[in-house]
Amino acid sequence: MWIEKYRPKTLDDVVNQRESVEGIKALLKTPDTMPHLLFSGPPGTGKSTMALCIARQLMGDNFRRLVLELNASDERGIGVVRERIKGFSQVIQTAPSGVQYGLVILDECDEMTRDAQTALRRIMETSSRTCRFILICNYQSGIIEPIQSRCSVFRFKQLEKEDAIVYLSMICKAEKVSADKDAIERILELSEGDLRRAINYLQVATTSSKAGKLDLAQLNKMAPDNQGDLVRLMLVTAVQGNFLKARDLMYELMGKHGISGREIIRTANREVVRIDELESTKQVEAVRLLGEYDFRLSQGANEDIQLSAMLAQISLLGSK
Repeated sequence: MWIEKYRPKTLDDVVNQRESVEGIKALLKTPDTMPHLLFSGPPGTGKSTMALCIARQLMGDNFRRLVLELNASDERGIGVVRERIKGFSQVIQTAPSGVQYGLVILDECDEMTRDAQTALRRIMETSSRTCRFILICNYQSGIIEPIQSRCSVFRFKQLEKEDAIVYLSMICKAEKVSADKDAIERILELSEGDLRRAINYLQVATTSSKAGKLDLAQLNKMAPDNQGDLVRLMLVTAVQGNFLKARDLMYELMGKHGISGREIIRTANREVVRIDELESTKQVEAVRLLGEYDFRLSQGANEDIQLSAMLAQISLLGSK
């Protein structure tokens, strides 16, 4: 896969994120005193890549043995925190001479339960002599304050368009693919600032292209429908009072396009302010409704029922 083949191996190769790279380089000048780290920011901006670059620089040949990678969205229970992470911190005591500590990389840690985070906070305290933690999350607000206060926080921003174009062009050159700049810009538009997704789009598109060439017309034939346009159409239909058709569009988004309920709400949050049929005060109320239903889904409510109820309320809002 190209996302692994072209994943940066050193901090200098990381795309954009210059401030974070410089800050981490400064910390690594004295690795013995490096604190726990917390990386937050949108998907596909280099958080996991940065963590792996740090691990390679610190651990060298012992990288595989002295680095524990976990994905908290899959392993979010209190048992994982107590058993796997605590067990790893104890194993590090047998590390080769000269190694100061092991490294725990915990991805998507904002998906951990509060109980698991509380347990993690305690383990971070008791194992600080043998382990350093790199916590990765999309939303810093999902991390309890006691953990945040024990970490140096680095916030990752969406990639600059020109930097992303240069990186994708470099991949095309390495793969001997001739790609128009317009096609690359369209791929970035589809990926919504997520470089990982952009690289996947690029690989699929170039695999399907002929004679190692990729242009905009060819890309548009295989590109997925614009998610924002589809969600906006659903909202406009609801505002116009056609609830049943809006709900059909919702089911199409979820079934045909595989978009989750929370993704629909996040996209709707961006698109609702572009609906001319809603005056500004009603747009404010619509955003409040989106926040309410996003919270309900975060608590495990049924997506079909909650999104249908949301569209029903937006339909009523448009008729006022």
